[in-house]
Amino acid sequence: MNEPFLRPIEKPKGLIKNLVYSTLRRQFGKVLTPVKVHLARLPNAFGMFYGKIATLDKKLQLPRETVFLIREHVARINVCLFCTDIGRAFVIKESMNEAKFDALDEYKTSSVFSDAERAALDYATGLTRDKQVSEGAFNRLASYYSEREICEIVWLVASEHLYNLTNIGLNIHSDMLCDISRKRSLASAFSPADK
Repeated sequence: MNEPFLRPIEKPKGLIKNLVYSTLRRQFGKVLTPVKVHLARLPNAFGMFYGKIATLDKKLQLPRETVFLIREHVARINVCLFCTDIGRAFVIKESMNEAKFDALDEYKTSSVFSDAERAALDYATGLTRDKQVSEGAFNRLASYYSEREICEIVWLVASEHLYNLTNIGLNIHSDMLCDISRKRSLASAFSPADK
């Protein structure tokens, strides 16, 4: 069953929620299913908290691509289809190396990943799958990343779990945002205004 466990709320109550819906339509071309299913039923402060996560990610010192690789990797391990979809949509929008994301399942052996990225992904794997990491995995991570960056990696794994478990718990699947992002990228590449 690919339908959410709770019916999406298409017309929310309240000015703030209506503004959020309008903003999402402009940004993504649609209102995101987690917003219609989960956040539409909660006080506005919950939506602001989820939105704050994306704002905080912009304050990280880690390279943006590393941030998205870690988030995508955790979402894949947790099998959160919405999160892998929206993550890829942002990769497309920000013109990141899609081949690297395509090779994510082979990060241990693929030449497109640096040793530092492998260490971060190994650490994220242990923390996600086993809810613990070995001292060896931590030491390897620490050989590439500062203490702040290590804390940022922990933040990424933990906050991605919040997103993942919200969507998994309510049976929220992909919104096909990758397709929307690709269409928008193609449209802007061939728009007459750019010529």
